[in-house]
Amino acid sequence: MTSRRRRIDGVLLLNKPAGITSNGALQHVKRLFSAQRAGHTGTLDPMASGLLPVCLGEATKFAGELLASEKRYLARLRLGERTDTGDAEGSVIERREVRVSRAQFLAALERFRGDGEQVPPMYSAIKHRGRPLYEYARKGQAIERAPRPVSISAIELLSFEGREGLLELACSKGTYVRVLAENVGEALGCGAHLCGLVRTGVGSLRLEQAHSLEELAAIEEDRRCALLLPVDFLLQDYPAISLAGAVALRFRHGEEVPHGAVPAGRVRVYGPGGAFLGMATTGTEGTLRPQRLVRED
Repeated sequence: MTSRRRRIDGVLLLNKPAGITSNGALQHVKRLFSAQRAGHTGTLDPMASGLLPVCLGEATKFAGELLASEKRYLARLRLGERTDTGDAEGSVIERREVRVSRAQFLAALERFRGDGEQVPPMYSAIKHRGRPLYEYARKGQAIERAPRPVSISAIELLSFEGREGLLELACSKGTYVRVLAENVGEALGCGAHLCGLVRTGVGSLRLEQAHSLEELAAIEEDRRCALLLPVDFLLQDYPAISLAGAVALRFRHGEEVPHGAVPAGRVRVYGPGGAFLGMATTGTEGTLRPQRLVRED
């Protein structure tokens, strides 16, 4: 018998284990909290582990705020082998001799620092004519893909021994670390694939703040719920506006309301007693336009 689902609102910072999909980890969390609704903020491949922010209930309305955030990773590259997926989950399609010095590795990495472009991999969830590219790839079909802009703000070589190098990097939304591994391998002339990946950061969030599935399963429900962060946790970078009385009520009902000192752009809005009401955009005449509102209890 399945447990009864309930409304529960908040943000969980999950340390996703390797070997399961992001959706699989999400469904596990959803069951542990008996939550009616849940969503995550950016997919990790099954091979990858690390930080996966999970939004429950009303927090799912604000999950998109993290999608555009910079991501940080530890990535392990294996030189001399190319695979059909670009990572260790695929089959080796080519082997080459590796004659690479640390200095050569460092020089190659510098080519990818800053703004650039990437061609998305065939083994990805990007849609073509309504179907994900990986469905075509599994049938041996190659679809032409347009390059996409990416930015790598930091890339460092932490260690290099024999045929494997460990990188630490920070990159923009939409960057495929698998593709980066392949491109670095080509720059070195020996080919490479991604053989390990840990996401260590999403925006200002860090892996050290996250909880494992084993930890969550081992504690009582009240302690588990105490680990949830508030719904507005993902919006801390936006200015806060407080509304009172009738104005707060009108805003909660979706009306545009006046407000004198309104910073330009997007803001988080609070009502009496510090209750979080939702997000708003500012108008040109000192007004707040509701963008996303939390449901009343």
